[in-house]
Amino acid sequence: MKTVALDFTCTGWITTFQDLGRRGTERRGVPTGGAADQHSAAVANLLVGNQRGATLVENLGGELALVPESDVLLAVTGAPAQITISGAPADSWSPLVVPAGQEVRVRGDMSRGIRTYLAVHGTLGVDTLLGSAAPDPRMGFGQGVTRGSRVLLETAFRGFGHRLFEPALFRLPVPVPRFDDGPWGIDVVPAQGIQTIPGIRELVEGATYNVTPRSDHVGLRLDGPVRHPETDREIVSHGVPVGALQIPHADELIVLGRHRSLTAGYPVIGVASRASLSLLGQAGPGRRLRFRWTDREASLRRFARREAELRALGGAAAEAFGALGFTAPLSAMK
Repeated sequence: MKTVALDFTCTGWITTFQDLGRRGTERRGVPTGGAADQHSAAVANLLVGNQRGATLVENLGGELALVPESDVLLAVTGAPAQITISGAPADSWSPLVVPAGQEVRVRGDMSRGIRTYLAVHGTLGVDTLLGSAAPDPRMGFGQGVTRGSRVLLETAFRGFGHRLFEPALFRLPVPVPRFDDGPWGIDVVPAQGIQTIPGIRELVEGATYNVTPRSDHVGLRLDGPVRHPETDREIVSHGVPVGALQIPHADELIVLGRHRSLTAGYPVIGVASRASLSLLGQAGPGRRLRFRWTDREASLRRFARREAELRALGGAAAEAFGALGFTAPLSAMK
């Protein structure tokens, strides 16, 4: 192992250290948090031989750039982005060797997704809270990365002798999602609250919703048609999952994110499928969404296919890194 300093020369609107969130903390009233686009974060880590839940960098908007003091292996995933290494173009969703002292720069396309993820082989020396590096602003744990920040990396990577203009390092089975220009389709499983609002199922299914600038890490606020319960009877506060579609008193639809409050008193008409949550994590202001009703079994099958793709990628990456002579800290099952 060696220690490598990573110097950030440019950061986006919001750049943070992230992972896949906290485990077992919701019973203590603390949301899981973690990367908004869990799929992209997991793939970035697998591409560099890390466990899928390792700490990495999430960048929202603007450019991200860093310079390593020694050769590192990194990968950039998430929204479509232009990547350069010392000005030379490089591929996203692929392992990249960045030589010592060379700047890697990531410029995302905000029109097709708002977050990019950068993972580096090894362990980033960052603070944790309740076992996770994920930020939690309400608990005063910001994890912000700014221009001039330096972080130390413990890594076993010592180089492949790969040059910038040579073909890609590997041909790995990388499950790259689509970031279409048109409305994004989101699968939703109906919830009990749908029965309290006559006609809401048909209304939501036939409408297009727009993500508004009022959205934040707690949830996406959507402009579009809604209906409210026909009775003014108070709803007892109840637990709400990530991806819940709730209708507050205002004429808007909210899709709750990974930093939502754990209970609420608004009608929940459905829950976005687990396979759709990562796409929602890329939805920024102006993004149009359409909801498709599905059942729990179909939702679970789609998520199982996504998990199988991640396991296949993890296994292929572990085999490739092993053939190149170093042991990756990889668990394809995690």
